[in-house]
Order: sequence, then C-alpha cells, then structure tokens
Amino acid sequence: MKYISTDKAPAAIGPYSQGIIAGDMVFLSGQIGVNPADGNAPEGIEAQAEQACKNVGELLKEAETDFSHVVKTTCFLADMGDFKAFNQIYEKYFISKPARSCVAVKDLPAGMLCEVEAVAFIGDNE
Repeated sequence: MKYISTDKAPAAIGPYSQGIIAGDMVFLSGQIGVNPADGNAPEGIEAQAEQACKNVGELLKEAETDFSHVVKTTCFLADMGDFKAFNQIYEKYFISKPARSCVAVKDLPAGMLCEVEAVAFIGDNE
C-alpha cells in the first residue's frame, strides 16, 4: 500500500490518511469543503460542494489519475434538501458518471454541508 498526501487538500484531522493506493485502485477519504490554503469553509452548499470536489481532484492528481477514472463515490449531505444544488456542482466534475451513493447524515465534521469520498482506478490509464 502507498499513502497519498498533499497539502493541496485539507490535512487529515484524525487517525486516517487522505488516501491509499492498493493495487490498481486509490481509495480517498471523504473531502469536505475546506480551503486547504486558509483552513476556511465557504458559506452555502454550492460553494462547499465546489471546494470538496476540488479537494478530491487534488488527491486524484497526487495519485496520478483524474475524475474520468473514478469508479465509485459516496456523498454525504447534512440536508437532503440540498440534493439538487449539490448535483449541479457534482456533475461538473464527475462527468464519467461513476457509481454513487448519496445519503443525508445527522452531522458532518466542522458543521460542513457535504462530504465526498471516491474510489478510482489507477491502472492502465489509457
């Protein structure tokens, strides 16, 4: 296994890694809408979803892959009423339409409105 780490995505705030490569797959920990440059989160579901997706993108880049190789995501929303707004941002990044689960949860870290985790293929990227 190889651990993925970049300062271009928020650092892990607990006993976990940003991501792990195992074989031909990379497993990314959930990314929230925190800007890694200043540690702040923007207001609103659209802005937080945008930043969460950007954070996923930075981890994919660190693993030498991209959004087109994501095979599965799990998305967590603090309010299922944000589903439509979240999807409008999500679909800009995950254009290959990976398999997905999206659930509402009681709370997310730091009062965030959404969190996105991803699994991507990193084998032969052709």
